[in-house]
Amino acid sequence: MSTKATFYHAGCPVCVAAERTVAEALDKSKYTVEIVHLGQQKGRVGEAERAGVKSVPALVINGQPFHINHGADLSVLK
Repeated sequence: MSTKATFYHAGCPVCVAAERTVAEALDKSKYTVEIVHLGQQKGRVGEAERAGVKSVPALVINGQPFHINHGADLSVLK
């Protein structure tokens, strides 16, 4: 059984580079990764906030947010 991971980003160069790295690094037999582009899916910003995301890019696994580098504060995407 795989664990769901959600990768939130805004489409900036920092986010795109992090997305590629995360996609390559996670073992696909253990993780199912959903990519959420908050610049295109603004309706999911609240979901990201409730998951503890403060800035993007960020990866949420088992309810734990992991912030990767710093592309943009979540407040900018509202």
